[in-house]
Amino acid sequence: MSANIKIQPLNADSFAPFGDIIALKSAADKIINEGMCARHHNLAQLNFADGQAGISLFDATPRTLPYALTMMERHPLGSQAFLPLHEHSFLVIVAADDNGKPAPPKAFRTAPHSGINFHRNIWHGVLTPLAAPGIFAVVDRIGAGANLEEYWFDNEYTITE
Repeated sequence: MSANIKIQPLNADSFAPFGDIIALKSAADKIINEGMCARHHNLAQLNFADGQAGISLFDATPRTLPYALTMMERHPLGSQAFLPLHEHSFLVIVAADDNGKPAPPKAFRTAPHSGINFHRNIWHGVLTPLAAPGIFAVVDRIGAGANLEEYWFDNEYTITE
């Protein structure tokens, strides 16, 4: 004889013994990327020896082309993966290191349904969706230590098709 299991609403308290709910919060933890992206920070706790991997949701405002690239950033203590929670492609800008600053950047457009992972200490542009919604799951290192360097260009780059 089988028992019936009634579906109940998912909430943080009832689910806490089993895991974490990964969803946008009612308010962002901080505004980043020149005020164009709300970071919903560290939504799932993973267990690692040195720091931890975190899963965050970023809710980025879509940008348009041509795009003015004014700064790049890198993360010396860990890689950073961007996983779109939509079907749209997005803009990815990267640069090699040139004595502590970005070399001339390169720009790429991802295929639909594709994410990327920036290796540790790689110069990259900010999260740049080209269509709404701009919601991404982000897996990166959460922990002590300075893990963000920014470089602001004296002269902006213009990214076009």
